[in-house]
Amino acid sequence: MLELFQTQPLLTLFVVCGLGYLFGQIHFGGFSLGVAAVLFVGLAFGALIPGAKLPEILYQLGLVLFVYTLALSSGPGFVRSLGKQGLRDNLLVLGVLVLAGGLTFLLARAIGLAAPLAAGLFAGSLTNTPALAGVLETLKDAPGAELPTVAYSVAYPMGVIGMLLGIFALERFWKIDYRQEAEKAGFSSEGLIHRDVRLGRDLEPVAFLQAEHLAVIPTRARHSGQLALVGPRTRLERGDVLSVVGTPLEVARASAVLGETLPDTLELGRAELDFRRITVSSRKVAGRTLEALALPQRLGVLVTRLGRGDTDLLPGRGTVLELGDRVRVVGPPDKLKDVAAYLGDSTQAVSEVNVLSIALGLALGLALGALPFPLPGGGAFKLGLAGGPLVVGLLLGFLHRTGRVVWTLPYGAGLTLRQFGLLLFLAGIGTRAGEAFGKTAFTPLGLQLFLGGLVVTLTAALSTLFIGARVLKIPFGLLTGTLAGLQTQPAVLAFARERAGSELPAVGYATVYPLAMLLKIVLAQVLLAALH
Repeated sequence: MLELFQTQPLLTLFVVCGLGYLFGQIHFGGFSLGVAAVLFVGLAFGALIPGAKLPEILYQLGLVLFVYTLALSSGPGFVRSLGKQGLRDNLLVLGVLVLAGGLTFLLARAIGLAAPLAAGLFAGSLTNTPALAGVLETLKDAPGAELPTVAYSVAYPMGVIGMLLGIFALERFWKIDYRQEAEKAGFSSEGLIHRDVRLGRDLEPVAFLQAEHLAVIPTRARHSGQLALVGPRTRLERGDVLSVVGTPLEVARASAVLGETLPDTLELGRAELDFRRITVSSRKVAGRTLEALALPQRLGVLVTRLGRGDTDLLPGRGTVLELGDRVRVVGPPDKLKDVAAYLGDSTQAVSEVNVLSIALGLALGLALGALPFPLPGGGAFKLGLAGGPLVVGLLLGFLHRTGRVVWTLPYGAGLTLRQFGLLLFLAGIGTRAGEAFGKTAFTPLGLQLFLGGLVVTLTAALSTLFIGARVLKIPFGLLTGTLAGLQTQPAVLAFARERAGSELPAVGYATVYPLAMLLKIVLAQVLLAALH
């Protein structure tokens, strides 16, 4: 029976992925390994069945798919993060990662770790799979090429658990009030709502709400008995009824300065103006801003909400529509069919991917990854299979489209490709390193790797949280997301969001994730070169 796994790599692949997913759903005190369990099942297979190694091309394909699709979705957020606040957060991450790299170097010198083990320890303690991949590519076919995966695997579990313990301990010690932080930052776990308000003054609602810095959208108004959409030059009088959309906190603030909030039952009705959810599936529309599409002028409708994934977002003039977005459109009933035709409104279309854009993007990323960049003091490093697609993906994700080519992927399709790629990579490196892992994990060297990884993880976690909260005065909810982004670890983000009860951690995560990913790829290879 075991010989079957040695001769049937596809069978091995799907058994490892299936069992890994199953074990990943098991919770230990609220924590689970998730998809990372595939790596440990792969290691078990490799240790028990030494000949059951998956072909190298499988994990390489998985890696480039995972990194590239992740970078595409992160591109816009990364560019926005380069503002003043984002620069502060990214500099914090830069400092902590350099500290972690320096600490790993000192530990390796102190206990005599070989360079491949130290690089793998760094990647594992900071749970960064692309950094490990870059090291593996550099060591390709060299003696000890499996050692980074061994160190990575030993350090990885505490790389996750250590971060969770750091967050839990300091939130208790500092008595953090997440709800108060989220309200101050304008975040709410209740999503978007709308309210009707009877105005207590004459005003131009669009200009007034912008002047008051209120993050709501005025949508419809009843003026002199007539119901109409609100435009940039709409002027209303005292006693008119205005409908606004936003988070509960922002809507409450807007209602307080506008006038009297009406009961939940809509006074505005749906006979003259109606609303509909429409899926963006047209490639002529995707990648363009709402301002460029000019839907109010062109079709006489307003976009009041934008659904992306499981989240409803408040759209603005600069919001870029992506394939798979579900927009809520308000306008005359006879115009909604025209809007649906213009935006596409096809579920089938957003389930497909543009093979040309993916192939071009990956080809550019792999070409960049193959270029050598000189290091100070001699030598060179390559961005490799992970870094090249990451950089190109971030750029193309920010651009959204070039001419007729739409670079971004539909949300669902991108998520599926990303997870499939990660499964291929984890199963591949697990089975290939399993034999060496079995010989090392439960030895004195394995204990050294475990303790060394724990020291690096806790140092990174506690220094990020202490400096961020006490020196930079970053809200703790935002800071836990920053820590998850530094760790490039979705499990830490999920824990942070659960503790905070808002989307504040997700903002911190998206701000620093791309830079943290790229820095760890580079630092892991710098460690490898410095210790050789």
